[in-house]
Amino acid sequence: MLDALWMFLAACAAGAVNAVAGGGTLISFPVLLWLGRDAVLANATNALALWPGNLAAAWGFREELRGALPWVKRLALPTVLGSLAGGWVLLRTPSPTFRGIVPFLILAAALLMAFQGRIRSFLPHGSRRRRWGAAGLQFLVGLYVGYFGAGAGILTLATLGLLGLEDIHQMNGVKAILVAGANGFAAAYFVLSGAILWPDALWLALGAVVGGYAATHVARAVGPEAVGRFTVVVGVLAALVLLARV
Repeated sequence: MLDALWMFLAACAAGAVNAVAGGGTLISFPVLLWLGRDAVLANATNALALWPGNLAAAWGFREELRGALPWVKRLALPTVLGSLAGGWVLLRTPSPTFRGIVPFLILAAALLMAFQGRIRSFLPHGSRRRRWGAAGLQFLVGLYVGYFGAGAGILTLATLGLLGLEDIHQMNGVKAILVAGANGFAAAYFVLSGAILWPDALWLALGAVVGGYAATHVARAVGPEAVGRFTVVVGVLAALVLLARV
């Protein structure tokens, strides 16, 4: 029961961070390792468990999602395809090399979020090149979600920023749907592969739903600019934590 309590609390925090910015895996995944779980099985279990939290966050942002469904439809397929590919890679290859790249990938995404306004000024709004570039980037984000996933929300927010979305709450809603879809398909693959620790998944999922839904109200209360700055801070911290682990 003590293990269950730790997992529930960690998942509450992870679900809240995922709802507001992204990077919740950096909280829940290390707790599973600290409790003695196998790294690959813990990663697969974590992906399944945090999926309901993303759905809860999307529901919490349902008002802001109005008018954003075209963006969801445009980016859903490359995200899902990437997640399936990432899940396949996770269960068949060792992770040290990829983990060495992850800190720099997340740091780049955080910087992209911080300077997205200047970057967009160099790209024609609604250009075909931007749309295709965003689809390609989301495939890579999906690949990352299926393989590890920490900071995937930050990468998705960066993609949406380059597409021209500016309302951070609407972006968080779209992000929650896309990441939930990627996690859902990757988790289904992990389930079929027998890579899930079911008791752990139950406690993590319960905590992720509680934290994910509650965080949407906190995000509205603090305002969009504060959430945007928090997103960048989470990204930088996530990169530093992963770099220290490497």
